[in-house]
Amino acid sequence: MNAIVDILVKFSDWIWGYPMLVLLVGGGVIITIRLNFFQFTHLGYILKETFGKMFKKGDGEGTVTAFQAAVAALASTIGASNIVGVPVAIATGGPGAIFWMWLTALVGCATKFAEISLAVKYRVKEGDVYVGGPMYYLRHSKIPVLGVLFAFFLMVELVPSISTQALSFVQTAETIKIPPYVAAAILAVCVALVVFGGIRKIASFTEKLVPLMAVIYLIGGVIIIALNIGRLPGAFALIFKNAFTPTAAVGGFAGAAVAAGIRNGMSRGAYSNEAGMGTSSIAHASAVTDHPGRQGLWGTFEIFVDTIIVCTITGLVLLVTDMWTKIGIDKAASMPSEAFKSVFGQNIGGGVVTLSILMFVLSTVIVVTYYGERQAAFLFGKKFSIFMRFVYIGAIFAGVTINLGILYKLLDLMLACLIIPNMIGVLMMMGEVVEIKKDFFAKEHLNR
Repeated sequence: MNAIVDILVKFSDWIWGYPMLVLLVGGGVIITIRLNFFQFTHLGYILKETFGKMFKKGDGEGTVTAFQAAVAALASTIGASNIVGVPVAIATGGPGAIFWMWLTALVGCATKFAEISLAVKYRVKEGDVYVGGPMYYLRHSKIPVLGVLFAFFLMVELVPSISTQALSFVQTAETIKIPPYVAAAILAVCVALVVFGGIRKIASFTEKLVPLMAVIYLIGGVIIIALNIGRLPGAFALIFKNAFTPTAAVGGFAGAAVAAGIRNGMSRGAYSNEAGMGTSSIAHASAVTDHPGRQGLWGTFEIFVDTIIVCTITGLVLLVTDMWTKIGIDKAASMPSEAFKSVFGQNIGGGVVTLSILMFVLSTVIVVTYYGERQAAFLFGKKFSIFMRFVYIGAIFAGVTINLGILYKLLDLMLACLIIPNMIGVLMMMGEVVEIKKDFFAKEHLNR
């Protein structure tokens, strides 16, 4: 078993080198060019249509509001990856990994617009609920089997994904003396109470939880950075320097090559904001909207909040407190908690991060469980989707005993299996995406 795991880990490291750099970042660059760099040229308009209209009900057909769909998607993207994935990326790739997160995010804005637009265009109505996502729009690509491959790999990938999320919470809860299985049980019960309510219940729950959890965590992070403001220039210098040069060993950090920074920055960035994975389009497919392009704008909103704001705050907190040099990869999940404790003390600091992680993980597991059920229903029918719901809840306990570093690398391998069919399909369907964008921007009287 150890030999098999070693082979899988090595293959995961290889595929997240040049192959994924070409497909994920290179593909994102191609999509950005095809869409005339709209995420930069129309950034003000995008922010006005998203941040400026968060609570507007919207026109058109759909099951939940555009904002509810966005925060349901954000509940998946703003998860443990923002608090735990970032320290894992730094612990294995050095501070330079943050730069590659940013790069992946910038080109990912266009990729996510494409995914969401296609998901809304090809969504279908089941009863009184709209459903969609890559498994539906990829059926309309030149290689229809890509939709089936995506659905199968996502259904399977969510098992280690949920275990990773659970382990992130368990390790953080241990810093304030909560036993592992008690923490796992708390999480499992909370998830079960919500997921049996369906997409409307999930949307209503995440609409309230996501903004609250983000604000609490961000306020604490900004305070820590402000108290260490003198170290902020040095933190940015580390990020840019180590993006292109190896990071030397220091303290508990073992050192990292540039390739490790690229690999971990890209993989953690993709896992965090889901650009290229296509998964968040599953939530967006249910949104009330009058045009696929309008809903696609929320993809840029998500990446801005998820990676540019939340992931950056986490990374800077770890760098200005030097926590990244004090804790090794095996306990990387505890880095943010220890950083908060170093400033706010055991009870407040540890409590804030543990509560934030619980809310982040809870919202993520709830939404990805829904994603997994949709794949199971798409492939094997409604009854099998209910069976998978119990499998996903059981995966919470499975993650308690697994090494975090190995678990993330195996998860990365499954993420690649999702990204490959989705990115190939989206690139083949770019003609349709360009038409969606042109039609929408023409109706909005924008030049490009």
